[in-house]
Amino acid sequence: MSSATTFYDLEPLDSRNQPYSFNQLKGKVVLIVNVASKCGFTPQYEGLEKLYEKYKDQGLEVIGFPCNQFGGQEPGTAEEIQDFCMVNYGVKFPVLAKIDVNGDNASPIYKYLKDQKAGLLGIKFVKWNYEKFLISREGKVVERYASTTKPESLTSAIERELKKAPQAEL
Repeated sequence: MSSATTFYDLEPLDSRNQPYSFNQLKGKVVLIVNVASKCGFTPQYEGLEKLYEKYKDQGLEVIGFPCNQFGGQEPGTAEEIQDFCMVNYGVKFPVLAKIDVNGDNASPIYKYLKDQKAGLLGIKFVKWNYEKFLISREGKVVERYASTTKPESLTSAIERELKKAPQAEL
């Protein structure tokens, strides 16, 4: 189990190894994706950036977590990853520090996400790059999508979550 009690307790590192507090995401809809620069799904960066640009002013945040666990498809340094994302896809959403999503060294973020929303047939591991987790304005994991799910197909789910007013804290 993750030691985080809520989504907002999580604090990964950004690409400069500085804390990136999820507390700043309160009230936003968040899409978290494990990304890689040398994967067949890498062109999804374009669709993710389009979603971000279209909905960021309505409260969507997209966050990429580079991961090298699947076929060594994210071998670069933090700087190389940032450059790749900007030059090739014009990515403006945050791409944080490289992490593991499975195994003993899995990031607390992914331990939490997998605990909250199992995959197909109840699997608790991430199968490949570009799996996506959609988080509500209240910090609840509402959906989990396979790598093959194209970002543009998430539009209706994102719009549904954005239309929901944030619940007042008790």
